[in-house]
Amino acid sequence: MDERLQAWTDDGGDHRATGLFRTAFEVGPDGVWAAPGRVNVIGEHLDYNAGPCLPIALPHRTYVAMRRRPDDEIRLVSAMDPAAVWRGSIDSLGPGKVTGWAAYAAGVAWSLGEQGCPTGGFDAAVASCVPVGAGLSSSAALECAVALGLSDCFALGLAAEDAGRRRLVAAAVRAENEVAGAPTGGMDQAASLRTREGHALLLDSRDQSIRQVPFDLANEGLRLLVMDTQVAHALVDGQYAARRAACERAASLLGVPSLREVTDLDDALGRLPAQLRARVRHVVSEIARVGDFVALLEQGRLRDTGGLLDASHASLRDDYEVSCPELDLAVAAASSAGALGARMTGGGFGGSAVALVEAGAVGPVTSAVAAAFAARGWTAPRCFEATAGAPGGRVR
Repeated sequence: MDERLQAWTDDGGDHRATGLFRTAFEVGPDGVWAAPGRVNVIGEHLDYNAGPCLPIALPHRTYVAMRRRPDDEIRLVSAMDPAAVWRGSIDSLGPGKVTGWAAYAAGVAWSLGEQGCPTGGFDAAVASCVPVGAGLSSSAALECAVALGLSDCFALGLAAEDAGRRRLVAAAVRAENEVAGAPTGGMDQAASLRTREGHALLLDSRDQSIRQVPFDLANEGLRLLVMDTQVAHALVDGQYAARRAACERAASLLGVPSLREVTDLDDALGRLPAQLRARVRHVVSEIARVGDFVALLEQGRLRDTGGLLDASHASLRDDYEVSCPELDLAVAAASSAGALGARMTGGGFGGSAVALVEAGAVGPVTSAVAAAFAARGWTAPRCFEATAGAPGGRVR
């Protein structure tokens, strides 16, 4: 396993964020909050189609040390560039007004205000072990850690119960959509705030209802291997938005609120122009795969889910066209080395793939993937084992 991708302990994350805060602002924070990245086990590109998805929270978390200010000023600093402090104010926030990583953090304060939960100024320092650009939702981890901090610092009381966390999720999604300009759905933020340790989160994006599904890989003698191809993906480059727009157009042509309502795939495909058919085929078939995957989990048949992972990747590669050569090679090499199933995860166009493997096969599968990449002259993926971690919360 790649030691660079080892998750921090909460003490370690607290130490890093607090140290950065003291260096940047010459005072201690009011507290430290953390929120995890996520791996989506199955159900890709379904959240904005009102479909179900099945993410787990990673043990890798973003830590935010925060202090409430007596004025409306906002100061942000990140361990990725500790010499550069972003400065703004509550009044300076909003769509089109903030760029770069600060849009994801400061944008949450704006969206909470739009919900009727106004905050004031604050200082925040960010340190994270969630890999950036790996399709593991580093942006949502940042948004959600900031949202938790704002809720506590300004006594909003939104973190204690799931109903409040749903509001924090909505605020984080709106910040990403409208301030940062990334037209994502809400799966990533829900995974960061509404999961349960040792469980996968079955999220119904149509009504935001959830069900916690036990996901104990170790008990089954299995591991979920994450393979970060190190091909950075971005959700604001237009490709993600194009897929979402295609789905919305297809739903409009079919006369349904979303593609979740499509029950007769053959009939739907026959009523659509050729350029939309493959996109719809992926969405409808992926919805069915999520249901089949959960059914197998609940029957104690996790080993039998590999074929669904393989089919999901093929659909994302061929119908949705969001894979890339590096993701395809990681999946193929893992499968050839004995993985029970493998697929790309996340928005695509780079990022990570996952493979379901026997516990004793982690080393051989990792080596086989590295060898396949070396044969192409590519840098080997950074690999680590994913376990179903805890949701975000206050560290101290």
